[in-house]
Amino acid sequence: MFDEVAPGYDRTNAVLSMGNAALWRIATTRAVDPRPGQRILDVAAGTGTSSASLAKSGAAVVAADFSPGMIEVGRRRQAHVPNLTFTEADATDLPFGDDEFDAVTISFGLRNVVRPEAALAEFFRVTKPGGRVVVCEFSTPATAIVRTGYDVYQRFAMPALVKLSSSNDTAYDYLNESIREWPAQPELARWIRSAGFERVAYRNLTGGIVALHRGFVPAA
Repeated sequence: MFDEVAPGYDRTNAVLSMGNAALWRIATTRAVDPRPGQRILDVAAGTGTSSASLAKSGAAVVAADFSPGMIEVGRRRQAHVPNLTFTEADATDLPFGDDEFDAVTISFGLRNVVRPEAALAEFFRVTKPGGRVVVCEFSTPATAIVRTGYDVYQRFAMPALVKLSSSNDTAYDYLNESIREWPAQPELARWIRSAGFERVAYRNLTGGIVALHRGFVPAA
């Protein structure tokens, strides 16, 4: 499914988010706080748009995704970014050693993992002591009025927009289903704590339609 939507993935995301995808990317990059000399892992990186944003800092960024189609498009589109590399990887079985990265991040990909708690455990394993994890994911709107409006958007507006912007609108039926089934902010925070991270916190973006979670590996 992801291989099929890869060519138009970024365009469709921009349309469906009504431009908010760029703002969410900025917030995520600031939360990761990449710096020159650091090594950052971006999981479920897709075409590498978020990875390229992280790499602007001068950090060495590894964009990992399980979809060969996404990786192929990403390598082509981000070929001008010298400190960005792509690798095919399973989030629940990362091909990296322990304590390799200063930070691990995943944007809108954790809910696509069959065993998200196993993925969080892998993120903990490959992150250095004192390092951080940042998870940006669709979530539960904080107020009833936003929840109602978002539900109407998902049911009626989103399918129409997908037909206009994507070559595979059926694949995006999965998007709505996965968002509805995804746990609310406190539950995801509990999963992150259970993986071993400390100082876990989250903040809502766009009224809680998206939430940004962050946690730290205990320092040695």
